[in-house]
Formats: sequence, structure tokens, C-alpha cells
Amino acid sequence: MTVIDAHHHVWDLGVRDQDWITGEAMAPIRRDFSLADLEPEARAAGVTGTVLVQTITVAEETPEFLALADSHPLVAGVVGWTDLTDPGVADVLAALGELPGGRHLVGIRHQVQSEPDPEWLLRADAQRGLAAVGAAGLVYDVLVRAHQLPAAVRAAELRPETTFVLDHLGKPEIAAGEHDAWAADLARLAALPNTACKLSGLVTEADWQGWTVADLRPYAETALDAFGPERVMFGSDWPVCRLAASYGEVVGAARELTGRLDPAERAEVFAGTARRVYRLPREPRN
Repeated sequence: MTVIDAHHHVWDLGVRDQDWITGEAMAPIRRDFSLADLEPEARAAGVTGTVLVQTITVAEETPEFLALADSHPLVAGVVGWTDLTDPGVADVLAALGELPGGRHLVGIRHQVQSEPDPEWLLRADAQRGLAAVGAAGLVYDVLVRAHQLPAAVRAAELRPETTFVLDHLGKPEIAAGEHDAWAADLARLAALPNTACKLSGLVTEADWQGWTVADLRPYAETALDAFGPERVMFGSDWPVCRLAASYGEVVGAARELTGRLDPAERAEVFAGTARRVYRLPREPRN
């Protein structure tokens, strides 16, 4: 079965700091991670293409990622960052598309999870930026915590011309067993036709040391039931996932969590949805 990893990162601390990697618990990932590190693990798991996702709100990172995608056949698409509140955001997006590797730009993301305003996505300037993302033919990746989901729902309602992809299922508090309120908000998002979600990031929302597939299953099944396999895509969240699991363990868990699906439905989760939503090429690059 073809596998597209629709969500991973790379970073080089010698180029710039990742100021979110702090504290003893995060120490295992406070080092450089490159595509050379990822590739053998991804290939061993049957991954033929990936989506490289931004890590920090620095404009220089996106052109670097586009150039990286242009030079490495594993990377099929890039979700970058730009300031959505910039009045000239449409021009910035157009300029990114003209850069080396610009054809690999498939989406934009902002760390809304770190914004103190839970309704940041509803600000007039952010809404203008979201409209520009859709007009440019790009996807908006939604990075929020569970309590910010209602604003994400409203943002997607207000911008039907833009496709919204929810990262990490909206970060439900799996370790705390919080489910019902999150599930209700997720269902509201899934009811909108311009939305999809990523089966990603669950192991780091569970107990890092003792999670099981059974812990993740209620959340995965809620998402699959709400969106349907044709709007759910697999992502590893590597190397962040390494805080709780290896790459192979994350892929294995996703395979178990989708075990009740028929082969065509599993093919959607592991490749079809990502290809369609991000408009990725059907054939891997050599």
C-alpha cells in the first residue's frame, strides 16, 4: 500500500533556534533533524512522498523548505508560514510561488495554538489572510488546541473558498481522557465540506511513556466517523513523535487504527486524501 506522510518537520539548530523546544521533557528532540535522518525510516515504512510542514514563525524558513523540496524527491509538498495579518499577504504568496521550488508550496500554517486570543482566526486581519490563502489555491493547515476548535469551526464557515486541514485532530487531551466536548466540536468542523483532518500527533497527546493503540482508538474512530476516510490523511509528526514513539511505531499504530476500513478506504487515509487535498503528484519523484 502506498503511503504518503502528510505531516513531518526538519530543523537545523545551527541555522536558527526552535524556541518551542524547551525543558527536560523536550530534550530528546533538541538536536538537528534532517531529511537524511528521516528517509531510511520513511522508506522502511513504505512512504513514497511527504509533506514538509513549517516549525516556526520565521519568514526565511519557507523559501528554505521549498528549495529543500526541489532538491529532494521524498518531499512532495511544503506547508509554509507567512504572516497572515500582513495586508500584502497575497503578493507574498505569489512571490513564494515564483521561488526555486515554489511549485511545491501546497499550504500555509500559523501556530494558532500559541496565540493568547482563542479567537485569533476570527480577527479581521487573519480572515483577510485566510481568504488570500484560498485565492492562491493553497490549503490552510489549522494548528489549534481543543479549546480553540470552536473558533476554527467558525473560521472555516466564514471562508468556504479556503480548504482547512486540521492538524493532529485538534490536539484532544488523550492523556486526561477528555473526549466528548472535543468530539462535538470536531463533528461541527467535519460537517463543513471545505475541511479535512490529519491522523497525526496523537501519541504525544497521550501518555508518552505508556500509551497504547487502545488509548488512541476512540479519537481516531471519532475522526474517521465524522470526516470519512476520504477526508482523513495520515501524518507522522516526525520528529516530534519521537518524544513518545518511533517512526515505525507511529505508522504501525495508524495501520491498527484503520484496520476496520476496507482496502479502498485505507488507501484514502494513507495516500488518496493527501494527494487530493494538497494536489500532490500521483507518482513519486525519482
